[in-house]
Amino acid sequence: MNQQLTSRHWLAAAAPKAAPAIATSTVLILARIWNANGAEHSVGDAALMTTLSLGAAVAGALASVGRAGDGVIAGTAFATSGALALAGVAGYADGWSLPLLMWALATAVAYALTARTWRTDQRAAVAYERHTAERREEHAHIERVEALRAGAQIEVARSGAAYAEQLATALITRAVLPGFDPQALADAGLPELPVIAEHEH
Repeated sequence: MNQQLTSRHWLAAAAPKAAPAIATSTVLILARIWNANGAEHSVGDAALMTTLSLGAAVAGALASVGRAGDGVIAGTAFATSGALALAGVAGYADGWSLPLLMWALATAVAYALTARTWRTDQRAAVAYERHTAERREEHAHIERVEALRAGAQIEVARSGAAYAEQLATALITRAVLPGFDPQALADAGLPELPVIAEHEH
């Protein structure tokens, strides 16, 4: 069971790392299929892919300009531009050398772009874990202090109850003995018991 969970955890952690290579490989495969179906040496298809690639690059540049620039949109646009360029070259070329070279370059660029995002995510995850651990330790400390305080209050209450019970027992026992003086108790500031009132009558 633990081995299965470990395997799943490893796959979940490795999947994002493999995503750029899977994406560029998929584009390369589709482009070579396109090449075999009439795109080889097709100027029109190459011009179309070049235009789309340049358009995506311009969109990425515009999205990243200024303070209001959106990094996610810019990254997506640049990735689309690279994928279109790779598809255009792989679809137009008649051999594997140039498509493979473009695939290697595109994969390297994709990993370079995503590495920054991974580092940012990792720093955020570490900061969150540290903050969570600090909050957990703080709550645990508060709980320990409250538990100690509650325990002390319970002990004080128990001691007070035991003292009151002992005092009441002693006074009741003393009240039935000869020579008991309730006025002496009143002068001492001790509480008057019902038994005392009965003796006064």
